[in-house]
Amino acid sequence: MVLATAPVPGISHDHLLVLLVQIGALLALATGLGRLALRFGLPAVVGELLAGILVGPSVLGGAAPAVSDWLLPRNPEQMHLLGAISQLGVLLLVGITGAHIDLGLLSRKRVAITWVSLGSVLLPLALGIGLGFLLPASMLGTAGDRSTFALFIGVAVAVSALPVIAKILIDMRLLHRNVGQVIIGAAAVSDILGWLLLSVVSAMATAGFRFSVVAESVGYLLIVLAVTAFLARPLIGRLLRPIERASNGRDLGAAVVLVLIVLASAGTHALKMEPILGAFLCGIVIGSLGAGARRFLDALRPFVMAVLAPLFLATAGLQVDLSALKDPSVLVAALVTLAVAVGAKLVGGYAGARLGRLNHDEAVAIGAGLNARGVVEIVLASVGLGLGVLNTASYTVVVLVAVVTSVMAPPLLRRATGRIAPTATETEREREHAAQLVG
Repeated sequence: MVLATAPVPGISHDHLLVLLVQIGALLALATGLGRLALRFGLPAVVGELLAGILVGPSVLGGAAPAVSDWLLPRNPEQMHLLGAISQLGVLLLVGITGAHIDLGLLSRKRVAITWVSLGSVLLPLALGIGLGFLLPASMLGTAGDRSTFALFIGVAVAVSALPVIAKILIDMRLLHRNVGQVIIGAAAVSDILGWLLLSVVSAMATAGFRFSVVAESVGYLLIVLAVTAFLARPLIGRLLRPIERASNGRDLGAAVVLVLIVLASAGTHALKMEPILGAFLCGIVIGSLGAGARRFLDALRPFVMAVLAPLFLATAGLQVDLSALKDPSVLVAALVTLAVAVGAKLVGGYAGARLGRLNHDEAVAIGAGLNARGVVEIVLASVGLGLGVLNTASYTVVVLVAVVTSVMAPPLLRRATGRIAPTATETEREREHAAQLVG
């Protein structure tokens, strides 16, 4: 019998060898530098990203170009293999982040969170868009126009990093405090708005800035949100509840939620929106179903956080070229972008908190806590580079803002909260939280 079509050739020996060495080298370096960063009181994301910077053109490319060319060949097919693995990692990371958004908290603290969210998102977004129109044309990517680039810079300046902020608050024992809960709630809203706006930017980058394109993107967003709220939640709940009751359902549940996140990502991507949006919304739905459903995602969490997330961050670091900062215009752009990002978030968060009837010290703490961009902005930067909205220089600037703001946040937050005396309610909440951990 003759086959109608020949079998697809397997991956070549050389391609597989390079891929395995890439994964091993990047993961080993990212894990080691991540632990080192934690020892110095920095977020692990700083060390994990530094791993890619060291292996990329900034260091290895200049010190040992022959080794760099073998490890990071300019063959798109080879690099797409590593990129595909990293993409799965970031989708699961975003899904896990979405699952830990407390919708009940958003409802209970809705007045303060609404004002803080408006101030900490709208002011940075507006100033970031204005900055995007003023940055030199040499920082624009090959795709999209000035309007698309400006909107992207606005989104990058406006976002906060929920995973990094949550980790900082836990490490500093501030999550039980009222100010900590408002920070978490506002960061969650910031994340949601950031992914929604990113979908609009993505559509503009691929189809150009036209009212019809923006209207179509907004229409698709509304459809996706309606499906998520009214169809996805009951259907996913009906699917997961029998698995929750099964005695050995943990492994099956982990596989099912992984499939759901991947399919949700595929759904939003099919609508010409970012797959990250689908993963994030799916994570929110799974988290809203209760501790049983979150337990399935928690089964994936160790592998995602210890392997896939560091590998993604190291891969993102490969695109950073610090030599771009030798150009005075790029260096000035980096310093101005950092100043706008930090100042707008501090002022916007403070103003929103004051409008939400919080006192001066609480408002300062909220502005400081929301300043960390971390992994969320790195993901945005990677998407922008992939879409062609950013080039290497502007990508490097955005990633530097993500790292510097994440490093700044803990000392600023520690200083601001040191003046806030704990209330009796906060003390009781801390006691209950400690009892749950012991139980």
